[in-house]
Amino acid sequence: MPPYNRIAELQDDMKQWRQDIHKHPELCYEEVRTAKIVADKLREWGLEVHEGIGVTGVVGVLKGQGNSNRAIGIRADMDALPMQEMTGVPYQSVHEGKMHACGHDGHTAILLGAAKYLSETRNFDGTVNFIFQPAEEGGGGGDAMVKDGLFERFPCDGVYGLHNQPMMPKGTFNIKSGPLMASADAVEFMICGKGGHAAHPQFTVDPIKVGVQLHIALQTIVSRNVSPVDSAVISVTMFEAGTAQNIIPHDAKLTASVRTTTPEVRDFVEKRIKEIAAGVGATFGAEITVNYQRFYPCTVNHEKETEILSRAAIAVVGEDRVDTNTPVRMGSEDFSFMLEACPGAYIFLGTNDEDHNYSVHHPKFDFNDEVLGLGASLWAKLVEQEMPRS
Repeated sequence: MPPYNRIAELQDDMKQWRQDIHKHPELCYEEVRTAKIVADKLREWGLEVHEGIGVTGVVGVLKGQGNSNRAIGIRADMDALPMQEMTGVPYQSVHEGKMHACGHDGHTAILLGAAKYLSETRNFDGTVNFIFQPAEEGGGGGDAMVKDGLFERFPCDGVYGLHNQPMMPKGTFNIKSGPLMASADAVEFMICGKGGHAAHPQFTVDPIKVGVQLHIALQTIVSRNVSPVDSAVISVTMFEAGTAQNIIPHDAKLTASVRTTTPEVRDFVEKRIKEIAAGVGATFGAEITVNYQRFYPCTVNHEKETEILSRAAIAVVGEDRVDTNTPVRMGSEDFSFMLEACPGAYIFLGTNDEDHNYSVHHPKFDFNDEVLGLGASLWAKLVEQEMPRS
């Protein structure tokens, strides 16, 4: 049970909000319905509301009791994924090929619950900026909001976020200072060889052979170039070539996902990828063009803000249910852009039980409504502990 009786009383409301958002998922920068629901509720509760930040983002501003200049930002993401839902729940997505498979519906409901509670009690001295962000799933909505002047318009001493984690026991929190999640980059290799008849390979430069060798060579970066104490992943996820069984194609395309946990390793891995592609191309007489795109940077928690958020989590669930030295995750998160622009911290909330054990991005994933109160209590405790009334 959450430590706040009023938040416990809001459980049914948060559950209804969450399931309604789940039923009507919206993809990157299409969160018009969700943003309107958020904005309307915040206005109803007396918050100052700003819409259209970073395209479809919403910020609600709530002032407490007192004259403090302190300010905290709390962020929730709102977007869904382009996936077909297979949960079979009564509130299953009504939109073909769209579903809330990552729990952003839960994150939004949690932050709404905290906003509702804090708007009623205002038992703090300072300002809370409730940040509802679009387009986390590949759209870089965190970056869009920052570039749209988020922290200039709504200054924050610290900014905080959470993500549900169905592989962690329900009601636990995991956090650490420093790198918490990996960067996410994409690489496209265009291999130009020399096509010909499959019966006469001696007259060709086979791009499939070159692509296979390139795939193997890329794996040596992690196994032999990156220190074993650092983390990196290079996964070739697409290999496209050929049109018929008796034709050696003229060209081929490989696509890869690259994950690293420090800026230094990120720079080094990009450099080695380009060097190896050039070397493999020269070895086999093919031309390899590399298109390297940097997407989300590493999610790096700031030390002071990590301690602040850890304290709030411990106050909510107890020290034995908060891991403050959790391993780095190789997934990525565009809250990283906010952490580059403002000190802050990100935390994981465990949701696993016998009814909720599918991983995020699985077609049968569904957010565990039983932790909504814990998430809202975390944000309420953070605000009241960090900006107490004198």
